[in-house]
Amino acid sequence: MSTNNLSYNDQGGPDSAVEVGQETTPTSSTTGAAFGLFSTDFKKNDDLKEMLESNKESMKLEAMKRIVGLIAKGKNASELFPAVVKNVASKNLELKKLVYVYLVRYAEEQQDLALLSISTFQRALKDSNQLIRASALRVLSSVRVPIIVPIMMLAIKEAATDLSPYVRKTAAHAIQKLYSLDPDQKEHLIDVIEKLLRDKSTLVAGSVVMAFEEVCPDRIDLIHKNFRKLCNLLVDVEEWGQVVIINMLTRYARTQFTSPWKGDAIFEGSMAHAFYDSDEERKAHSNSEPYIMDPDHRLLLRSTKPLLQSRNTAVVMSVAQLYWHLAPKHEVSIVTKSLVRLLRSHREVQYIVLQNIATMSIQKKSMFEPYMKSFYVRSTDATHIKILKLEILTNLANEANISTILREFQTYVKSQDKVFAAATVQAIGRCATNITEVTDTCLNGLVLLLSNRDETVVAESVVVIKKLLQTQPTQHSDIIKHMAKLFDNITVPMARASILWLIGEYCEHVPKIAPDVLRKMAKSFTTEEDIVKLQIVNLAAKLYLTNSKQTKLLTQYILNLGKYDQNYDIRDRTRFIRQLIVPNEKSGALAKYARRILLAPKPAPVLESAFKDRDRFQLGTLSHTLNAKAVGYLELSDWQTVAPDQSVRNVEVVEQSKEWVPSSAKESVKSGDKFYSDEEGDEGSPCNSTEDGKSTSSSEASTSETESEEESSSQSGSGSEESEESSSHSHSDSSKKKKFQQKKTKNKGSDSDEENDCAKVGVSSPTHSSEDSSSSSSDDSTSHSESDSGGHQEKWSKAKPKVVQKTKNEITLLDLDDFSPDPRISTKSCVLSPSLLSDLDGLSLSSSPSIVQVSSQAFVPMKSHELLHRMTGKGLAAQYHFSRQPSIYGNGMVAVQLNFTNTSERTLEHIHIGEKSGQNIHGFNNIENLEPNASVAVSIGIDFKDSTQAANFQLCTKDDKFSVSIQPAVGELLLPVTMTEQDFQKEQGSSEA
Repeated sequence: MSTNNLSYNDQGGPDSAVEVGQETTPTSSTTGAAFGLFSTDFKKNDDLKEMLESNKESMKLEAMKRIVGLIAKGKNASELFPAVVKNVASKNLELKKLVYVYLVRYAEEQQDLALLSISTFQRALKDSNQLIRASALRVLSSVRVPIIVPIMMLAIKEAATDLSPYVRKTAAHAIQKLYSLDPDQKEHLIDVIEKLLRDKSTLVAGSVVMAFEEVCPDRIDLIHKNFRKLCNLLVDVEEWGQVVIINMLTRYARTQFTSPWKGDAIFEGSMAHAFYDSDEERKAHSNSEPYIMDPDHRLLLRSTKPLLQSRNTAVVMSVAQLYWHLAPKHEVSIVTKSLVRLLRSHREVQYIVLQNIATMSIQKKSMFEPYMKSFYVRSTDATHIKILKLEILTNLANEANISTILREFQTYVKSQDKVFAAATVQAIGRCATNITEVTDTCLNGLVLLLSNRDETVVAESVVVIKKLLQTQPTQHSDIIKHMAKLFDNITVPMARASILWLIGEYCEHVPKIAPDVLRKMAKSFTTEEDIVKLQIVNLAAKLYLTNSKQTKLLTQYILNLGKYDQNYDIRDRTRFIRQLIVPNEKSGALAKYARRILLAPKPAPVLESAFKDRDRFQLGTLSHTLNAKAVGYLELSDWQTVAPDQSVRNVEVVEQSKEWVPSSAKESVKSGDKFYSDEEGDEGSPCNSTEDGKSTSSSEASTSETESEEESSSQSGSGSEESEESSSHSHSDSSKKKKFQQKKTKNKGSDSDEENDCAKVGVSSPTHSSEDSSSSSSDDSTSHSESDSGGHQEKWSKAKPKVVQKTKNEITLLDLDDFSPDPRISTKSCVLSPSLLSDLDGLSLSSSPSIVQVSSQAFVPMKSHELLHRMTGKGLAAQYHFSRQPSIYGNGMVAVQLNFTNTSERTLEHIHIGEKSGQNIHGFNNIENLEPNASVAVSIGIDFKDSTQAANFQLCTKDDKFSVSIQPAVGELLLPVTMTEQDFQKEQGSSEA
């Protein structure tokens, strides 16, 4: 290849050009050659060819290292293929490994040259080194030429019976490549998969299950005999193999077990009748059949539970989806803490985990409510992460936590991220729709957002308000009027169109404003966006039907403008409206029903979560992430109504082992206590030390089993497979358990009696321990989630979860009248010492009048604070300010002046203070009548109890009640006194003492 024919990309850009320029000088030493290690200079490639053709093995090895370095850097080294393939038969082991690495990369591109070395690869399949045999099979399967399919099939069959588990693993990988090359070989490949599924090595398990999923995922019958073995080996399989096996077993379980979610299902652990059960309840319990979980179903759940502590996020996510799709509902919460832990990982992991949590939180809010703070948005989060957290918080909202969530939302609305702020407005709308107690509060808060500087927030607020008003339009005509006044300042097309739709839909509630809005729109019709023009035409048609005297000419003018508009949708809409509402000779029978068509009541829209329909896909899959069925997605089948025969998973035992084998250690652990015991937080407990010993024995047994694998397979192939199948069976005779228990007791002769008791528990009957442990696992995990570290864990693990009772002082609904920092949040106690306040109070009034004298106010600010907005108060506006005068109602009270104004067009009657919470409040006399546009000032006294906590009470009229609060500043609680410097120092010293 000449240099003139090279493209810019082949040379690697300007950086490569610099390297080429630096290395054009001739070099004669090895140091000079090493200078351009990763260069793409083609003289250097010629040198590499010469080195590969050299008689010295060291030169060839050096050349291959540099070539592999080029590949690792992403450079194209395909032109060296002829020189490299010549060394495929080298006797140097290190050189041959590097050659195979190169061939795996380029064999598919250089198929003709690779075919010349097929005989060499076949000879390498008989090599004594397992790495060479595996590499040869990997290269052979990478040559994607249909003519060598028989050779590949023969090589895979031989490798499947190889003594090395690494070679058998490579054979499992080659099965998938051969199937994609020639699907007609499916039946032969299934035979190989069936043989590899019986393999005892954990190294092979993940790869062969992946081949099973690619080639024959519908052949569930191949899994029956290997189900229990895969469950037992799962903990020791490599991490990515665990993911594949768990996903496959999830599908398998849905086809072989009955649903544990039946409404009338009763677990064995809950069959004991309560002491106070009525006779009817006892009869109901006796008539309903108890749900008895299949032992293999329980085995699967118990085998995957320890993997929740895996460091691999994909493994944790796989176990979580398995529990979500297979576990009883009261056990699903086990995965919550592990999923929340994954939120500390990278943002890519966060995105996937949050998507799955969003789907889960729709159906089971109780799972994630204790961890609600983990979903609070951080300023450093990416936009897509913020929106997902917002979605989860909205799903978790209920009557108990809505005040906290709305307080978070009012902060999010102020975010500089416009997309996130708009999504927050939508979330507030969803909360208002789902929780009727806060609908009015949210609606008033959204109205205040209409004066926001950000157009995106304003536009989104208008759209949400439009949807909320459809639920109760007659009660909010003031809001429609307010939006009409702000119409000129709103520029976002969707927001303008929403306001016009509202005015047209409820034009009868605003008969004076609607025609004026139509007049303004007629002037600017030609400059509006298409979506706004369509709503202008609709508004004109509705006003023509309801108020034709004022709007007839305006409607005809707008219809004439729309008739010649550039957009054909607007032209069509205009012609349709004209024929519908303007009667003429050509009008058909449809014109009689114009009012019923245009002014028909519309159902209120339902604000739903975007993740509502994603549960149709299996959690953790690409299809769930995309919300669309991806290629290769395998749907979960429905639960079986009648359980299939479970004997198909039984493995016949031909020959019993006469001596103790390591697999019995696994048996004892499997039949013992749960992985997560109630005392797992107490590291010093003897039970834990015994459990650790058992788990250690299990791991040692697995290791020794793997190490002795090759010898057993070479000496007694069939016998070893049968003995392994028998050891993987979940039931064993009691004599073997007793022997294993005696061996443990002998090895730990110095242990205490308590440790021996724990060991006895570890070898209890699996039939009862599995069911009992499952029935208490959810309660235990719940108590652990609230426990502290260290010695407190044991105490908390035995306690029931606390139910937090709300006090009367707590505000359950958030007042969104003002999106400023919440005034109900109390200030730190160090700002004002209660003892100092009490000393001042005593000095000023009783103890030493000659020393301390109450002085007059030096400055009284006239600034007033809003207590009740006129729209929230339905015409009643209230403001307050601190007069800084001694209260006439008591020495401990603070005087506050209230100013009431009636901004409505009707007389307000019987204004008074209603329910009070917390502080002692001395109210004012009832205001019998307050005329329109009239104002009145009254005074009240509040005992803040030397605290900056807000005083909460209700302002009531004859028809309504409004919750308000007054937040005092620290200075308003102090009493001004005069004393000498000596007395001040004396009092200061006594207070410090």
